[in-house]
Amino acid sequence: MKILNFGSLNIDHVYAVEHFAAPGETVSVRSYQKNPGGKGLNQSVALARAGAPVCHAGGIGEDGRHLAALLSAEGVDVTHLVVTDEPTGHAVIQVAPDGQNCILVCAGANGAIPEGYMRSVLSCFGEGDWLLLQNEVAGLSTLLTLAKERGMRVILNPSPITEALLAADLSAVDCFLFNETEGFALTGEREPSAMLNALAERYPRAEIVLTLGADGAFWQADGERTYCPACPVDAVDTTAAGDTFTGYFLAARAEGASPADALSLAARAAAIAVTRPGTAESVPYRHEVG
Repeated sequence: MKILNFGSLNIDHVYAVEHFAAPGETVSVRSYQKNPGGKGLNQSVALARAGAPVCHAGGIGEDGRHLAALLSAEGVDVTHLVVTDEPTGHAVIQVAPDGQNCILVCAGANGAIPEGYMRSVLSCFGEGDWLLLQNEVAGLSTLLTLAKERGMRVILNPSPITEALLAADLSAVDCFLFNETEGFALTGEREPSAMLNALAERYPRAEIVLTLGADGAFWQADGERTYCPACPVDAVDTTAAGDTFTGYFLAARAEGASPADALSLAARAAAIAVTRPGTAESVPYRHEVG
């Protein structure tokens, strides 16, 4: 079984601020960093550091070749990456003193993925392989269709929520990983149990993972539900918490771990990540998680 992450690669511009900028306000920056990022890249790093074999597909510009080198150094297969005429995607991230973040994303090369390239990549995968998707690259609906035609297991982290995603047919998804903001956008419910019930009704055959930050996480499928509390820590930067959780949860499930054990491993890994600044670089290695 192979895991293909068809995901974004970004250059993150991270600004430490006293508070998020309000409309019309100019805010002084305490510090600035330029880091590798993108939900796709972060999740591939998390999968690799968790010990899972992962291939990454997606687009970069000439200014993003160092991102391919970074993934390769982590043990990620980057054979399928493509260099486009568009600049590499980038994000502008504000980080407040309590570790909370506010993010603006520009798609760049992530939004310039042709269908022919998608077909070429997925032709190398087949039944039993896993396809991990977010919503930061072009062609989500096409990728879902192609994956199901090839008998792949489809995992979707529907972030960011967009009108196109809300209008897409997501019935091909085998496993969803939501946070509470994304779950609310899809269901209109704010209470976790009501949200999970609505998701089960809408996607009855899918596994659902709902993360609630400091309030823990749920797994749900086939009428069963499992809860895992978060590990209490002093957060420095929560930017990569969800991506770390996703990578570690999927790596554990790929190894055959139960949902409860996979949630526990992912929660411990995410707890370590939020105590460190940065995005991909904050993801812990498996030996650190235990």
